[in-house]
Amino acid sequence: MQVVNIGIVGLGSVGMGTLAILAENADQIALKLGFRLQVRALCSRSINGKELPIAADSALRTADWREVVAHPEVDIVAELVGGTGVAQEIINAAIANKKSVVTANKELMALCGAEIWERAIAAGINLAMEASVAGGIPIHSVLREGISGDRVTTLYGILNGTSNFILTEIEKRGAPFDAVLREAQQLGYAEADPSADVDGYDARSKLAILSALAFGEKITPSDIYTEGIRRIMPVDFQYAHQLGHTIRLLCAARQTPSGLILSVRPALIPQATILAGVQGAYNAVWVRGKYGEDTFYYGRGAGPSPTGVAVVSDLMRVAREIRSGSPERVSPFAHERLGEYQPISVTLQHAPYYLRFRVNDQPGIIAKLAGILAEKRISLDAVLQIPAQNWRDLPFVITVEPTSEQSIREALADMASHEFLIEPPLAMPMEKSL
Repeated sequence: MQVVNIGIVGLGSVGMGTLAILAENADQIALKLGFRLQVRALCSRSINGKELPIAADSALRTADWREVVAHPEVDIVAELVGGTGVAQEIINAAIANKKSVVTANKELMALCGAEIWERAIAAGINLAMEASVAGGIPIHSVLREGISGDRVTTLYGILNGTSNFILTEIEKRGAPFDAVLREAQQLGYAEADPSADVDGYDARSKLAILSALAFGEKITPSDIYTEGIRRIMPVDFQYAHQLGHTIRLLCAARQTPSGLILSVRPALIPQATILAGVQGAYNAVWVRGKYGEDTFYYGRGAGPSPTGVAVVSDLMRVAREIRSGSPERVSPFAHERLGEYQPISVTLQHAPYYLRFRVNDQPGIIAKLAGILAEKRISLDAVLQIPAQNWRDLPFVITVEPTSEQSIREALADMASHEFLIEPPLAMPMEKSL
């Protein structure tokens, strides 16, 4: 039985998960493919200290990725090192050596995936990247094939498991952000430097990829308004619950008559919606189409096994194509080419908003704030105040009727000069269209 040979570069958690699945599930994979996948080369900076499956005993072991890429028997290179430096060198070299590529690299694919794909087309090889977003959910396949006959109008996602774990723990236990973050780091959900997760950058890269898939436009991370979760407090969940909502770090891409609006930010979502039930380190994607309407996808977004399954599934798909000799390559971006497009500013978004204030209490505060909102032609919906003992740090909430993000920003800027504010107001959109 002819085999297709794999070279794996990077043996961190995802690389080791991928290797374990290839070894333990080898017979089932062969039954599905009609031929075997064989690991022919492995690369890691600490390769000599790795305990590897017996099935990998015959593979070349090296600390130099160039040996994997240049290996004459390797058909597919799996780039699993991450980042945008060495990883890009590996992929470029693989393409130059006519090797197909499977990658889990969300950051690199979000930044320059379209250009890499164009080089892959020119070289006559395939590029697959299912594991780059929501590892346990085959969302790329859904957008590229499963619902490709539809026209996507809106995509919502919970795409960062670390942030979702932190938010749901704050919600369940009333614990402060810093305490839950430390717990997430101890459990291995968050890195020592958690910025990529809690400040929204990881989710931003994933949304850039999904938006390109869904809308056929060339999106870069800088196109996406991004805000993290560091300012979310337990009291925000108390107020959100009074309003029949919860809080999630929501990735949103909306096609409007004026253009595409993209954002990653904490938002209030109705508790009755299916997204509100996404707990812990899970991911979810909700897609709305013009014809097929709503579909929902849920699963683990990270971890060696779920992400490893996505990598192995990509290896299988690419291997089938290599064996069949198909001259047509299916773009991982679901479109023959991506259109050049600049999304419109999030300031044009219209929504109701939740405004949370922390103040040193004194008479007339609400009247002053309401006056500023009125000057911006923003109508109040409700004022909420949970009884508090500390009048020197009193949190309360004003919700407003639908208005533009630009109007909200102007109002908050005018409020900033008031000495009674302990910190700048926190503004979050209230998603009513879910």
